[in-house]
Amino acid sequence: MDISIIVPLYNEAESLPKLYEWIARVMKENKLSYEVIFVNDGSTDNSWEVINQLRVESLKLKEGLVRGICFRRNYGKSAALYCGFKAAQGDVVITMDADLQDSPDEIPELYRMIKEDGFDLVSGWKQKRFDNKLTKNIPSKLFNATARRVTGIQLHDMNCGLKAYRNEVVKNIEVFSEMHRYIPYLAKNAGFTKIGEKVVQHRKREFGTSKFGLNRFVNGYLDLMTIWFLNKFGKQPMHFFGLVGSLMFFIGFVAVIVVGSMKLYALSHGVPAMLVGVNPYFHIAILMMILGCMLFLAGFLAELIIRNSPSRNDYLIKEEL
Repeated sequence: MDISIIVPLYNEAESLPKLYEWIARVMKENKLSYEVIFVNDGSTDNSWEVINQLRVESLKLKEGLVRGICFRRNYGKSAALYCGFKAAQGDVVITMDADLQDSPDEIPELYRMIKEDGFDLVSGWKQKRFDNKLTKNIPSKLFNATARRVTGIQLHDMNCGLKAYRNEVVKNIEVFSEMHRYIPYLAKNAGFTKIGEKVVQHRKREFGTSKFGLNRFVNGYLDLMTIWFLNKFGKQPMHFFGLVGSLMFFIGFVAVIVVGSMKLYALSHGVPAMLVGVNPYFHIAILMMILGCMLFLAGFLAELIIRNSPSRNDYLIKEEL
């Protein structure tokens, strides 16, 4: 099979028939074998019934295959993509949103870039957008600028829903929590470094309303810090907690010696000086030593946990001879 198209959705019943018709037409024109995997993320409308109808129609026409995955409740886009990736069978996997803002006309070129140009992943870039500039465009630009700085991947729109992947990529990355925003970074960390970008068309939403609010930018920043930390210190937490803890303990220990030395100097020269116990610098120094010990212990416990983890020796092998 040439292409697996994964469409995560939540309450998008109105747009699904038009989206599938559009996909089927593009695939037929380009003579590509395909499957469309609709992942219903706990929709409260009749999206699942529509998916069933589309599946019956595809079986009658024998043009492509419609598959469906239905969650019992809303888990989020990352969960939908994770299950879609597990089910995908095509050589190239395409992800796109169900709201008709992503154009299926982009699929053939994305497919070509994976198969002929040799990219592991190609991310769409909605260069010209039709969103509200104040609530979406400007925060999105700031978000992407931060993501480029932290990840080192020079993509203009890392969170674009329209992406193409080599099948091997989606089978070797794990999308969890809200990490769908950083799939290119997950792929890079897994060793798939040939990541490209393509300018794609952005269309206005025809049905329904957006499912994302401004809180996604706050959550996105926190997720970015999480994934950066896990990539940097996930296998060696002692390198972070042990280093920071040791530095704090050392600074606190030196500060205690300085405070004690100043007291001894004052006593030896008959100079009035405050009691060590009421000196605020003494208490700050002791606090730093305690925090340093706690951080060091946290790193040590984390290392013990990782040593006993069943995935401690999970490595991605490219090929064997």
